[in-house]
Amino acid sequence: MWLKWLPWKWIVRRAARAHGFLDPIALLAYLRRFAQPSEVQEPVELLRAGVVLHARGLMNSRSIQHNLDWVWPYWVQRQFDPNDDAFVPRAFSITHINLTHRNWTAVGVPGCPHFPIVDPAGALTPLIDRWSLDGWILTGDGSLLAPSRTIRPRQRLELGPNLAVITDSQWDGCSLRCEVDVCLRDRRPVACLRLTGRSSSQAWMVVSLRPYNPEGVSFIHTVALSEVRRGWLIDDERLVDFSGPAERHAVSDYHDGDVSLHLARTGERDKITCDVGMVTAAAMFELEPDKPREIAVTAPLKEDHQPSRVAIASAEESWSRAMERHCRLDVADQRVQFLYDAALRTLVLHSPDDVYPGPYTYKRFWFRDAAFILNAMLCAGLEERAERVLDRFPQRQTPFGYFHSQEGEWDSNGEALWIMRRFCQLTGRRVKTAWLSAIEKGAHWIVKKRLPNEGEAPHAGLLPAGFSAEHLGPNDYYYWDDFWGVAGLRAATEMLGAHKARLAEHFDEQADDLMHYIERSLALAAGRLGRSAMPAAPSRRLDAGAIGSIVAGYPLHLMPSDDPRLLDTVNYLMDVCSFRGGFFQDMIHSGINPYLTLHIAQVMLRANDPRSHELLRVVADLASPTGQWPEAVHPRTLGGCMGDGQHVWAAAEWVMMVRNCFLYEEAAAGRLVLGAGIPEDWLAPDRPLAFGPAPTIWGTVSITL
Repeated sequence: MWLKWLPWKWIVRRAARAHGFLDPIALLAYLRRFAQPSEVQEPVELLRAGVVLHARGLMNSRSIQHNLDWVWPYWVQRQFDPNDDAFVPRAFSITHINLTHRNWTAVGVPGCPHFPIVDPAGALTPLIDRWSLDGWILTGDGSLLAPSRTIRPRQRLELGPNLAVITDSQWDGCSLRCEVDVCLRDRRPVACLRLTGRSSSQAWMVVSLRPYNPEGVSFIHTVALSEVRRGWLIDDERLVDFSGPAERHAVSDYHDGDVSLHLARTGERDKITCDVGMVTAAAMFELEPDKPREIAVTAPLKEDHQPSRVAIASAEESWSRAMERHCRLDVADQRVQFLYDAALRTLVLHSPDDVYPGPYTYKRFWFRDAAFILNAMLCAGLEERAERVLDRFPQRQTPFGYFHSQEGEWDSNGEALWIMRRFCQLTGRRVKTAWLSAIEKGAHWIVKKRLPNEGEAPHAGLLPAGFSAEHLGPNDYYYWDDFWGVAGLRAATEMLGAHKARLAEHFDEQADDLMHYIERSLALAAGRLGRSAMPAAPSRRLDAGAIGSIVAGYPLHLMPSDDPRLLDTVNYLMDVCSFRGGFFQDMIHSGINPYLTLHIAQVMLRANDPRSHELLRVVADLASPTGQWPEAVHPRTLGGCMGDGQHVWAAAEWVMMVRNCFLYEEAAAGRLVLGAGIPEDWLAPDRPLAFGPAPTIWGTVSITL
């Protein structure tokens, strides 16, 4: 206990100044002056993730720019090429991270929490945050076809009966196809990479082990070829298998350079150790002229994990069962059809027990993302999968009632309560007894968390300043949090009404009171700004953070569809914060946001604004060839520039946008609105347009036009 009495700040300051550094305590104090005072300055979970990301970026800066003769992943080849729009100068960048092509696609089996990812050039990363496997062709004259070095490898996602990513590359009489999926071997999941090579002249197909992934360097210290030459033992723990024995083999360490530089050597080594951790290896298989050859490579994902709650014989059977009762779309526009079907599979894949907003960078739980993703799952008929996730919510609640995923985010309780109510509404089931205590404590937490309602401050009666959604800006009294607070209290009112009527009445009164102080604060902001558009927080000017305030219109419907404040906010965002027709978030994300663009489109759809169709097309055009969206899109390369390369929240918003074009609820008015958002280009002569069965709060509906 005596440690807490040590003068840590004085020690840190003195040590820093003695070595000529800035005073870190004073620097942090200045940084915090840019935000409103808050009990939590930055969520430790996000700080930890940022430190890990930039630690890898530091390794990248030490390894990549000095070795540009290596075969690097797709993002490095683009970002370090001065001829490419993705080029990023790096003189004053301490860390080198993927800023321009954060794109990848996960494959897997429903119920299995392991998601191998494939980058835009076909490189497979079987294990999260680890090494990759790549395929090349080496011609007789020593030329190397490496897909990451080609300008545009052709890639697509095969949706059935298994989920597979296929990448085709061609170059001077050579072709290479990389097909990646997850198979079951003895009911255990393995990542499968099938390479099919062809050459017009004598050549070699190469399976290469790479010490990196789509984020950067991932160390490999030892590699050994098996005695029968049919696989590698990597770092004494992971065995990668080949479908046939390697006919030639090469390895290299960091000091000798990439193995790609030594493929023509005649001497062989079966094993190697590298103290730097940059081992590269190549297993080579001969290609006879004009004769295609296939080599399959498999890597286990986790030895002790059963991939499904139900005994299944194959990945195909698992996908068939997972998708058998989903809400189907039948539309003539094949792009819209493919994106909807791909988005549904993205939701299924990323909800094994918890729900994750991404397969790699964001493979962790947030209540915020979960609320939107689970809403889409419920609306798509994936009730059982959503219920499993919701059943885990009470375990994440503190004894004080806080639904905790990250500190300092005051929206989580409203989101948790709202989505629990949506489950009851869309399934027609009463609230589960096991949830009641968590609902009561969660609503009490919102009530107690509010600021005092005395005084003239514009944030009086609202929730405290917090970090909230990171893309809204520094800590502030965000309306986003307050709107979620109202929605959570009203959800608790409805769910507890049949069990604790007086308590439900109390929460209903608190919801009205909180909404009253939001309205008061918005009126003050309108007077200050001279227009009705809602800023992100009471004392903010209008900026891109205002995107958070339209949550009152979508998905919460706390404001009517024609509310002037809602519509003026949308008009401001489209007039000032758009690029290439989509919403451009300047803060943090610094890119075009597919999922936030669809939030705007949803508000427009409710208001019968035809611009919603334009935004729908913009987002469709931003999708990758595999039907995925990153969290934010680079304005020039159109590659990912923020977050996970496959953003599950974006997939959820696509599902909801398509669904709401066919039908959506206006619960306060007691109306189910049908067909209000169907664009004309979805219609085709002699071709029915169909959607369903779609759960609504009044029952399940199917529509055929």
